[in-house]
Amino acid sequence: MFDLSPINLPDLSGKTILVTGAGRGIGATLAGLLASKGARVYAGIFGHPDPVTAVHLDGCTKVDLDVTDAGSVTSVITQIKAETGALDALVNNAGAITPIGHVDTLPTESLRGAYEVNALGLHRMSCAALPLLRASKGVVVNAGTGAATTPMEGWAAYCNSKAAARMMTLMFAKDLETSGVQFFFIGIPPTDTEMQAEIRTAGLNPISKIEQDDLVKPEVPASVMAWLCSAPARNLDEVILDVRDDFFRAMMADTVQARE
Repeated sequence: MFDLSPINLPDLSGKTILVTGAGRGIGATLAGLLASKGARVYAGIFGHPDPVTAVHLDGCTKVDLDVTDAGSVTSVITQIKAETGALDALVNNAGAITPIGHVDTLPTESLRGAYEVNALGLHRMSCAALPLLRASKGVVVNAGTGAATTPMEGWAAYCNSKAAARMMTLMFAKDLETSGVQFFFIGIPPTDTEMQAEIRTAGLNPISKIEQDDLVKPEVPASVMAWLCSAPARNLDEVILDVRDDFFRAMMADTVQARE
């Protein structure tokens, strides 16, 4: 349906990378992919990792991480500083889509959780990591979505909080434009993850009707996010990107051709 495939990655040896929301789905796939390319990966996990995707975490340093808790965030950053002395990339992948429901039926307070993870968690993580990222002239990669700019039935919590995350990314890029730290918000198409299973169960909009076999495989967005952590991505000027951009599609085509 989307005609997308993973892209090839350069060697990432010597890089230290922290991935939030690495206990399942794209996050777990991404952490494993980064480690396979030589990076030292800290896989931030909230709760229990999914047993199916946790296999990707072999070779990663698994750390308990709740992006909504300042103490948890500080503890992980302190550990990374003590063990490596450096951080080259932060991937804010942790995300929440619940509650799903029509906006007029949702108690106001029920929206707080999505904002805490998707927007405030992104801010909390980025600010905590900035001293190390300034030193390395590193990068922050924020997991995005088309829902940040397109209203989807039943997704008030997700669309609004991701819109906030998109603007937060732009504000970091604006206010820290002389810091040497690069910021990306990368749109991710509907992907075969546990979150998509929640969407399918709710059945409230066209995304929920996409057949599972037609969804993008997690390896696709994971490979693009991993590439954004690499040296070649430093040549990009854009902050707002999408996995489906022609730039990445050309890389995908080159990868497919190389394998044939």
